[in-house]
Amino acid sequence: MNRLQKMLAGMILGKDTTRALSLTEPKYWRDDTFSESAPSDPDAASALSLSAVWACVNLIAGTIASLPLMIYRTGSDGQRELAKDHPLYRVLHDSPNSLQTALDFWEFIEASVELWGNGYARKVKSSGRVVSLVPIMPQLPQVRSIGNGRLGYRWTEDGESYDLTSDDVLHIRGFGGNPKGGMSTLAFASRTFGIGLDLDRTARKTFQNGLRPSGVLTFDKFLTTEQRDALEQRLVEKFMGSMNSGRPMILEGGTKWEALTINPDDAQMLESRGFSVEEIARFFGVPPFMIGHTEKSTSWGTGLEQQTLGFVKFTLRRRLKRIEQALEKQLLTAEDRAAGIVLEFALEGLLRGDSNGRATFYQSGLQNGWMTINEVRQLENLPPVDGGNVPRMQSQNVPITQAPADPALPAPQE
Repeated sequence: MNRLQKMLAGMILGKDTTRALSLTEPKYWRDDTFSESAPSDPDAASALSLSAVWACVNLIAGTIASLPLMIYRTGSDGQRELAKDHPLYRVLHDSPNSLQTALDFWEFIEASVELWGNGYARKVKSSGRVVSLVPIMPQLPQVRSIGNGRLGYRWTEDGESYDLTSDDVLHIRGFGGNPKGGMSTLAFASRTFGIGLDLDRTARKTFQNGLRPSGVLTFDKFLTTEQRDALEQRLVEKFMGSMNSGRPMILEGGTKWEALTINPDDAQMLESRGFSVEEIARFFGVPPFMIGHTEKSTSWGTGLEQQTLGFVKFTLRRRLKRIEQALEKQLLTAEDRAAGIVLEFALEGLLRGDSNGRATFYQSGLQNGWMTINEVRQLENLPPVDGGNVPRMQSQNVPITQAPADPALPAPQE
């Protein structure tokens, strides 16, 4: 049955049979609709075969998924406390469903957003509360407006058809702002990804089938067939292999050795591959050095530190805010909002592997009074100490008239 026949069968049966694809299928990440409509354009599977695309998606999705997603309750006095007793805390922070950890789930959702522009999950409810979130392959749902400020989602998965509304589907949109969905990076970066794939294919064929000797031997006279065969066999036996690398070669009878270097065409191809990496990193908003491309930058210095800080401020922050607002809008009830429930990623999780960064962060909090000793100890998984709940701050910058008197100095004369 060809694709047209499948589409006609789906229209007759009232369901979309062209999108029936299981989560367990080997072609899980392959967008057949996109690749068949434009055979020269990359689908998700081929795009992820590019190391730069894989590294960018892995970096962004992995970093966001590793951050703790916290739920806070804000009191009437404006103070916030961790709401571990809230039903959503276990779902969002610990385990969204029976098969995934929170890191697995959020890595899948963010990878979907980065490639397709949308991340979907089916809400499983009990007594009106969300008790589980089941991920949906991002290329499956067909989104439509059904009025009353709601959207409809229709797809087929694992042989089961779904026709749900936005009340039962969590939808996190990527860049674009369209209520029906974000913009697909696969679609808008198809030319860049295609160029990268073409360069990889060219390089593979060049080094697979091309002639790449390290040098040539030249003779004053023509060799006979026997002499040529004997020389080639001798060279292979004595000089090929890593164990024979650097072994001296004896030349006589006017024989000359000329080393071969890479030709300009190959050099230009390698340069183009490097430029392709930079183009891909630009699409995802990732500094090239963070995915191992350090040709035009050093691996040390404050310049890269500022680039890393910029990555957190300008790439991660809006993605985190997008997820936070989507969760608050689509998962919290009216009672939750009235109770001051808010959801927030803890960016302090990025300091977990940075001892100096954590020390500076804690020092600033303790010296300026916006953290207590026990709060710091709790973050470091240490038990509280007596008196550790009292905020303290240094007082060296006080007015000179309020400076404590030194008993060793004479009292000022009236």
